[in-house]
Amino acid sequence: MKLKRTFPHPITILLMVIVLAAIATWLIPAGEYNKLLVVDKQFVVQTKDGNVTLPFKQQTLDSLHIQIPLEKFANGDILKPISIPDTYTRKEKKSASIINVLQAPIKGIYESIDIILLTLVMGGFIGIFNDSKALFKGVSYLAHKLKGKEFILIIVLTTLFAIGGSSFGMAEETLIFYPVLVPLFLAAGYDLLVPAAIIFGGSQLGTLSSFSNPFATIIASNAAGINWADGINERIILFVVTTSLLNWYILKYAKKVKANPNNSLVYKIDGIVKPLYEIMESNSHTTPKLETKTKWMLLIFGASFLTMIVGVIFYKWWLLEMTSLFLGSSLLVVFVTKMKEKIFIEQFIKGAESLLSVAFIIGVARGVTIVLNEGNISDSILHYTTQLIGNLPPAIFIIILLLLYMLFTLFISSSSGMAVLTMPILGALAFIVHVPGKEVVNSYLAGMGIMGFVTPTGLILPSLALVNVSLKVWMKFITPFLLLLFVVCVAFLLISLYAK
Repeated sequence: MKLKRTFPHPITILLMVIVLAAIATWLIPAGEYNKLLVVDKQFVVQTKDGNVTLPFKQQTLDSLHIQIPLEKFANGDILKPISIPDTYTRKEKKSASIINVLQAPIKGIYESIDIILLTLVMGGFIGIFNDSKALFKGVSYLAHKLKGKEFILIIVLTTLFAIGGSSFGMAEETLIFYPVLVPLFLAAGYDLLVPAAIIFGGSQLGTLSSFSNPFATIIASNAAGINWADGINERIILFVVTTSLLNWYILKYAKKVKANPNNSLVYKIDGIVKPLYEIMESNSHTTPKLETKTKWMLLIFGASFLTMIVGVIFYKWWLLEMTSLFLGSSLLVVFVTKMKEKIFIEQFIKGAESLLSVAFIIGVARGVTIVLNEGNISDSILHYTTQLIGNLPPAIFIIILLLLYMLFTLFISSSSGMAVLTMPILGALAFIVHVPGKEVVNSYLAGMGIMGFVTPTGLILPSLALVNVSLKVWMKFITPFLLLLFVVCVAFLLISLYAK
């Protein structure tokens, strides 16, 4: 029997990249840029001959050819040293050894412990929240409440799943909703594609405009050295535009299918497909009651992410405060649900365990940067890349970046892995070629968001299996929307790049 080939796990891919990075330290000349950072409201330039203190003024930035407004430094939006253009010098070569390769992922975990702790604590919070089934109950309540008004239900649910994807990276959590929503939409006269587009399409679209997703926006911004709230207004606008387009696209298709079932792509391509779940009778199943406890749970969940956004934007919160917030929210859930101490600990740890692979991905990916930095070739890669594309207009650069992230997503579907693997280099490159760091993050989100709809290493295949629809049907359905989405994202990036 022929064994089915599977794509390597993201951690395996990252370990291979660490080895490639180590080989690169033997092949690429070592060198470094002078660096600019802020210390006690003063600019400090780090050179190979020592540090130089300069006035904290816009004129200083202009003289160094750094086209970044002074307020970005004053507000703490830039969190890492900036490479100063035209200051690259060669340095002594330090080729990586086998010991360096073995130590790299461990050092990466050491250096990433703050973001790893946020990931694990948030996993614990989501774990005990999911154990209460509050989200499932809330969606089930909406589905039954709006029965007979399915067009409204499509808009509400698609938007809710998109909010889930944008706010907390809702992904695998969506799989539990298929048994409830597939029978409901089939009973209303739609086909199997409609619930797939609502559930998977909605949550995946959220990745594209993640305004507070810790596993995408926050990790990517942290790795790029910028504040994740930088660019949040643009991402919220993109969320509204793209979610509206997805709602329009699904409604247009759903209307055609309901008017004539022969218009169904499922019927045209797969033929008569038997659903995996029993179809609901139109007069059965009374609307489930939404308990007071469930309402409180939903309120806590939404308020936690809203508080995080408010805290970061208005009170300069960072990883410590955000992690403390979700720990406090977890304890609040325990109080509201009167959960026993033993069950709380078990569910919290179980939730953290569910994101342990994400935590390792973050740490191992940081190991790539450590190998490059210790080998003194990170700046060399920046230097030669800048020579290659540095003269490109920022608009062309940002579109090429979007296309690169679309390509990368075919191989690495992990948003956190992609962020910590690529952002340290591309984020630094952006500053050198005079592109705001937030636009690099937005290109990353858009690229992963678009290709996430079809990449086989993501959730599309298990999602289609749950609705019993072939990939061919999905590709026929979603391709026109992805082309539209690409045009919208390019326009968004260009407008955001040149908007003052």
